[in-house]
Amino acid sequence: MTKEQLKKLVDVAAGRIPADLVIKNCKVVDVYSARIIEGDIAISDDVIAGIGNYEGKEVLDVCGKYVTPGFIDSHIHIESSYVSPEEIGKLLVPHGGTCIIADPHEVVNVCGIKGLDYMMEAAKNTVLDIKYMVPSCVPCTPFENAGAIIDADKMKEPITRENVLGLGEFMNFPGVISGDSDVLDKIMVAKESGKIIDGHSPSVFGNDLNAYVSVGIRNDHECSTVEEMQDRISRGVYVLLRQGSACHDLRNLLKGVTKENSRRCLLCSDDRQPKTILELGHLDNHLQICVEEGLDPITAVQMATLNAAECFGLKDRGAIAPGLRADLVIMEDLKDFKVTNVFIQGKEVARDGKYLPEFKKCDISSVRGSMHVKDFSIEKLKLNLKTNKVHIIDILPGGVVTKKSVDTVELDENGDFIFNPEKDIVKVAVVERHKNTGNVAVGFLRGYGIKEGAVALSVAHDSHNLIVVGTSNEEMAFAIEKLIEQEGGVVLVKNGEVIENMPMPIAGLMSDKDGEWVDKKLTSLHKVAYEELGIHQDVEPVMTLCFMSLVVIPEIKITDKGLFDIMKFNFISLEAE
Repeated sequence: MTKEQLKKLVDVAAGRIPADLVIKNCKVVDVYSARIIEGDIAISDDVIAGIGNYEGKEVLDVCGKYVTPGFIDSHIHIESSYVSPEEIGKLLVPHGGTCIIADPHEVVNVCGIKGLDYMMEAAKNTVLDIKYMVPSCVPCTPFENAGAIIDADKMKEPITRENVLGLGEFMNFPGVISGDSDVLDKIMVAKESGKIIDGHSPSVFGNDLNAYVSVGIRNDHECSTVEEMQDRISRGVYVLLRQGSACHDLRNLLKGVTKENSRRCLLCSDDRQPKTILELGHLDNHLQICVEEGLDPITAVQMATLNAAECFGLKDRGAIAPGLRADLVIMEDLKDFKVTNVFIQGKEVARDGKYLPEFKKCDISSVRGSMHVKDFSIEKLKLNLKTNKVHIIDILPGGVVTKKSVDTVELDENGDFIFNPEKDIVKVAVVERHKNTGNVAVGFLRGYGIKEGAVALSVAHDSHNLIVVGTSNEEMAFAIEKLIEQEGGVVLVKNGEVIENMPMPIAGLMSDKDGEWVDKKLTSLHKVAYEELGIHQDVEPVMTLCFMSLVVIPEIKITDKGLFDIMKFNFISLEAE
């Protein structure tokens, strides 16, 4: 802001000159005092001049509608929406989203820092204010191959960039708790730059949690129980109440939100697909759920605005007050939170569900061509087991947590698996796609429900190798081959034919199409997965599968190096004792 703009702001605020824009007859949600103020909002350039009785060069009479600060999603992975940063802006802004805190560790795991470069450049093409965190765990553990290794030295430059707020979710919580030297080097990069550190500590309690938080962890989005939530709040950690496409923790955690602790609670999506956004919304949907569960609506709005701004040190926003950014959401009521208008920095950017700014996209050539698979063949999917008693990855409903089980399977004369549709156990495999290692690991998955064919993805958190599940080696191999041909994405096959697919040429993680196209594709993928392949109706077929390689979420997962027991933090044999 120049001195001339500052003088103009003061004059507008004092009522000496007309505002650039006055939004009249508002019910202003005052998140500082938890009350409603009736009056006009005056805007000078891109900031709020005041609340009261004002005249303006331009006037919008909202006739008693509610006005809240712009919504801030406190933790989201853009890549998990399967669209580019420009497209996520177009999707979220009409729902009141004015700022998101994005952790691009998916694309950085695939492409390294050039992935972050692409995401930051693409973000310039949307009015949504995208703040980034530098991924802290690339790879997230040493137990898989990723497309890059980002050590402390490689973090030092990007963490100083404008619009980078700090270090992304520190998933390697065992490394923090044990005081691992390389881990502490990364933490020191954040501390020395004065930036914050996001947390990720599922099922960590007691002294282990104390050790984890002691390094300066600011927040955690991995709470699934009220006990976990209360433990973290008591240690000064902000808790991010998550409601994504795969993980639905919000309703459960709201049981632990009280008048006393609510200001330490934020709202986040983590992972939210276009289908979910277009059908249910974004943080407006979170707010609806909060009110449905009995939370005071202004408390809920605080969680979506002021609390997030304070957690991340965004001192220029989070409330409606003189001198703050004019990021405003206008809505019919504080129950359904139906958004009618959205303003970012004083400009109307959405009206009645439509994104208003001119739309353009960033070049994607720097993040294409991410399929580097060596010598893959059907032979690598075959097993030679000595016993039919094996470890099983059991899918648990409603999230990404799995259970380690032991069961028996049918084997042929060579010790390879024979699929039995009555038992709901199938092969799952991870194929390395970054370094041409030729690694292929095979395991068993239960609870997915597939009866025919195969599903293959290049989205497999967090290193994003290729993951495939299917009823035969032939179907699984065919699916992998077709996935490589289309530069990643999703492939569904049956009887040796592709029956549905969605290419994702941006690092094998994101489509270059718009959100509506992706939504239609996902809808078709789901329909085909359920009706043609027999996948369980209560399983999200894409997002559930892509988390089966995430070795920081208990209890058991699979990487390109083998079957991994998170509780033992070590590889285990496919054969059980």
